[in-house]
Amino acid sequence: MRSPNFLIFLTDQQRADHLGCYGNAVVRTPHIDAIAAGGTRFQRTYVANPVCMPNRAAIMTGRMPSVNGARGNGTPLPLDSVTFADVLAEFGYRTALIGKSHLQNMEDRPPALPPTASSSARASARYGESRRIDLSDPAYRQELRSSWENPGHRIRLPYYGFQEVVLCNHHADECFGDYSRWLALEHPERAGQLGREHGSVDPRFVAPQAWHTRLDEYQYPTHYIADQTMNWLRRHARDSADHPFALLCSFPDPHHPWTPPGRYWDLYDPGTIAVPATATSTDHPPRHVDWLRRERATGQARLDSPRMFAATPREIQEIIALTYGMITNIDDRVGMVMATLRELGLDRDTVVIFTSDHGDLMGDHGVMLKGPLHYQGLVRVPFIWKDPAGTDATTRVDLTSSMDLGPTILRRADIEPPHGVQGVPLFDRSGTSLPSGRDGVLIEECQQRSYVGFETPVQARTLVTDQNRITMFHEGTWGELYDLEADPLEARNLWDEPSALAVRLALVEQLTRTLIRHADHSPRPSSLA
Repeated sequence: MRSPNFLIFLTDQQRADHLGCYGNAVVRTPHIDAIAAGGTRFQRTYVANPVCMPNRAAIMTGRMPSVNGARGNGTPLPLDSVTFADVLAEFGYRTALIGKSHLQNMEDRPPALPPTASSSARASARYGESRRIDLSDPAYRQELRSSWENPGHRIRLPYYGFQEVVLCNHHADECFGDYSRWLALEHPERAGQLGREHGSVDPRFVAPQAWHTRLDEYQYPTHYIADQTMNWLRRHARDSADHPFALLCSFPDPHHPWTPPGRYWDLYDPGTIAVPATATSTDHPPRHVDWLRRERATGQARLDSPRMFAATPREIQEIIALTYGMITNIDDRVGMVMATLRELGLDRDTVVIFTSDHGDLMGDHGVMLKGPLHYQGLVRVPFIWKDPAGTDATTRVDLTSSMDLGPTILRRADIEPPHGVQGVPLFDRSGTSLPSGRDGVLIEECQQRSYVGFETPVQARTLVTDQNRITMFHEGTWGELYDLEADPLEARNLWDEPSALAVRLALVEQLTRTLIRHADHSPRPSSLA
């Protein structure tokens, strides 16, 4: 039996409900919807962490961020990690990553964490950390923008199991890596005109971080990634057809800044976009939402940073409209890649997967971007699996995690996942569904920032069950509890309500047991003593 190929589409910061196949009647995603129409659509897939680096690391390793080591943005995935790409390569797969990686740091900004308190005791020059890992080593600086300013810099291969890498890091028209070198060679007139300082402002728009890029749709990173993916598939069909492949096509959009190129800018009219029902609610908002709203009202919000902020209704409409434009651009490129897959005859043996690294609040409760507000729009992501072994559209409602992607790929390839993997396979080697068996999904948050009313960097743990979502913070005595069946918009926090006390205590116990279950069990013991 021939081993299946795997083509994985990964978008950046895309909510599950920002696709037609997930019920969105406005955004146009016919090509992604077609993948879902011939495959399995998972309704309840949740992230292991609602931030880029840690959840990408969880996808690659099948392990929680607190276990795999990439616990938050700014902390790279340790190079000794075993990824599903490593395992596939061992079994003869050709593995490639085209697009955004973000398994290591992209920018040279200093950390936001406060320095360690000094004392009179002597500090070790060699052992300042509890692990023997040196993040200043060039091996951990491969994705940095400053490293790519050196014309001779390349990704060292293999890279987390990928035998080939075409890097397009960062977001919008500010991407760099192999992409920026291609742009300088093919479109030198545009290479020096990237980013917000060169973009033009649309006078009709008031939203921050939104500008007209000087790139057309064929120079924009989304098209470059799709084009490189199509070229890779053609080379594979020509030169390596006897080998199975695993190809990750990773788009940096629809992550902010919002810069859909060309015709995609005006594709959706902000005036027709519905504002989320919770955006303007004033009925006892949770204290972290209230903190963000007060920050905006007093003029202290950081609207041009990656940090979440409270937005006005008009800003929400504009940002959603521009996001939809970016998503339709992605969908058009997915269609091009899928057409190439069919033209080459590779679709007969290829499992096609579509997912995202996390969602975006997108105006829910009046807030934009991401942070320790674990509402459904942020923590729930699309997950579509189209298998050549099956043709009928199927919907699954069991609880699944981003961590499940790697072990599912391996099990479908008839390969046992490594010991210590915490995700569970969702299909067997024949493509038959396997129930996740989860009674809850664990979500972590490990922030560098002290904000939304906390005095120390925010640490949170969330458990999503069939009916509820509970979130606890390391600081303070309050938390969040929502009945997702009775209150799908998460508008009423039941944490302090006496009638919900028994449910809260039961969920706290379940969260505790889930945390215990997700302790690290690798490596195996080599002896009884």
